[in-house]
Amino acid sequence: MILTPCGRRARIVSGALCAPLFCAAVGIAGAQNWPTGPLRIVVPFSAGGSTDIMARTMAQRLNEKLRQPVVVENRPGANGTIGTAYVAKSAPDGHTMLLVQPSFVSNPSLFRNLPYNQARDLAAVTNLASGPLVLVVHPSLPVTSARQLIALARAHPGEINFGSPGTGSISHLACELFNMMAGIKMTHVPYKGTGGALADMLSGQISFYAPNLFLSLSHIKAGRLRALGVTSPRRSPIAPELPTVDETGLRGYEATTWYGIFVPGATPRDLVSKLQQELAQVVHLPEVRERLTADGLIPLASTPDQFAEQVARETAKTTRIIQAIGIKAAD
Repeated sequence: MILTPCGRRARIVSGALCAPLFCAAVGIAGAQNWPTGPLRIVVPFSAGGSTDIMARTMAQRLNEKLRQPVVVENRPGANGTIGTAYVAKSAPDGHTMLLVQPSFVSNPSLFRNLPYNQARDLAAVTNLASGPLVLVVHPSLPVTSARQLIALARAHPGEINFGSPGTGSISHLACELFNMMAGIKMTHVPYKGTGGALADMLSGQISFYAPNLFLSLSHIKAGRLRALGVTSPRRSPIAPELPTVDETGLRGYEATTWYGIFVPGATPRDLVSKLQQELAQVVHLPEVRERLTADGLIPLASTPDQFAEQVARETAKTTRIIQAIGIKAAD
């Protein structure tokens, strides 16, 4: 009779049941010896974006802490699914991580034949940090609050345009959620990235947008954009003068961005916990907390169970929005 490791369990080749005690021992030994070599943080987007910057911050500090090389590997394409599939099929040894943002929970509804199963092939490790978007209008639009925008949109259904970096992005879904909760109709204009959407927003080609708070704050302070409210449940420390959308007329509204770490789904639980503990210590370093806070983010470092529950909630919420607005899944 031969025992073979099989992710979280060990299977008896003769056909008997898996041996959980043996598997637990394998997991503990793996966690104690980890890491045994270089680590990779796969970013399923191009270099230079906010997800890439977060990955490089984590990589530098993990390298210093673990005394192992930590490489950031960009594998962009198909709204993040190419890089995600790569990690899902990687060895479950705790040395390959995936860093994603909210488009991760949209993809199961946007693509009919994903090359991975989100629930089975990836294990949640931690939500590193989260932060608000901000709902903004062009100054030419005669509104100063969510309540006033809702009234204007009801009087002119379909006539107000809103932009986003692309269909299914967090900015798109934040605006569609606003539509749904307010019972109004504004027209979506998708762009290929943030640059085009922001440029047309600043020029008045579109009237409504939900950008990252930190990246748009200079335009708000200069009067080029008018903020209606931040999308988080509480006001942001980097702009405490801005109310929440909930405060200004749409009760219960919330749509935040976040940055989370996953590993291959068969990674032993002990290794997942060990990795979470190391990442949590990095997130809570004073210099890292200071940088995240300055960027408008709230450091979190949630537990694997907490993050898994959040992902399940966000996936269900996103699915409802996508189905309600009639987006058809692509092949």
